[in-house]
Amino acid sequence: MYVGFSAATSPVERGTSHFILGWSFRMNGVAQALDLSRLPKLPRRKWKFAEVLEEWELAYGPHRFKYQDLCIATNGFTEKQLLGKGGFGRFYKGVLPTNNLEVAVKKVSYHARQGMRAFVAEIVSIGRLSHGNLAPLLGYCRRKEELLLVYEFMSNGSLDKFLYDQPKYTLHWSQRFHVIKGVASGLFYLHEEWEQVVIHRDVKASNVLLDGELNGRLGDFGPARLYDHGTLPQTTHAVGQGRPQRALMYMLLGVTCGRRPIEPRAAPAENFILVDWVFSCWKAGNVLQAVDQRLRTEYVKEEAELVLKLASCALIQKRRVGQV
Repeated sequence: MYVGFSAATSPVERGTSHFILGWSFRMNGVAQALDLSRLPKLPRRKWKFAEVLEEWELAYGPHRFKYQDLCIATNGFTEKQLLGKGGFGRFYKGVLPTNNLEVAVKKVSYHARQGMRAFVAEIVSIGRLSHGNLAPLLGYCRRKEELLLVYEFMSNGSLDKFLYDQPKYTLHWSQRFHVIKGVASGLFYLHEEWEQVVIHRDVKASNVLLDGELNGRLGDFGPARLYDHGTLPQTTHAVGQGRPQRALMYMLLGVTCGRRPIEPRAAPAENFILVDWVFSCWKAGNVLQAVDQRLRTEYVKEEAELVLKLASCALIQKRRVGQV
């Protein structure tokens, strides 16, 4: 006869440890009671970096990172490493200690409205997507109320920094049109080419990231929704700048005009709504007047005119039928 111990760990409980602090055994009669005061203490563990793993994570999502590695990579998520803030969290620049890879780590606001939902949505959607015009999600991490998403770092930041508030570098027209075509290609993949239909729901310049070669990469899939092909998406409320097509049209205008959808400091004051200003230029017979003045005359008129008319006409029509 053999006497011993056994223990098991399920796939959901990876990383756990088992300890035997004391035992009492007797073949005949009652085993001697343990003196709990004489038992050794548990080995010291790094509870600071303890993480949680749930069953859904086994079926979805890319690589899971250790919280300790991400904390080291971002110097403890200091303000110095802060890249920017979004509707569902804050972005930090980091360098992974394991391979020196530059990353952008998004801390999702756990207590914010739909924070956990947005976190899971990004993992389930973009975690399985693969397209050159989508921001690559490298992995994620969960620790208590810390929700972290790890992206490939985009050295040129977001598109809005090249369009608004007197940017240090002005994108020329071919670069802007290249970004437009890239975002359109990414959206076509999401809507038509992937196994499900992915509705981004927050397409705007601040969610378009630019890599080292100024390729547009659509990111921030927190508000995204997935549908099976052939079904009708049901959007119950507006998110970000509104319905998907409307947000895209505003982004097209912003890239071409170098202005936000609403510009309170516009002169004259009646031109503070971008689409109204573009449409008024069109009605006056000079829609190209709305093109970003920083481009001067160095742009393809046919391309710029097509973008301005397409976007402004779509937005005006939606307003007339009560969809905006």
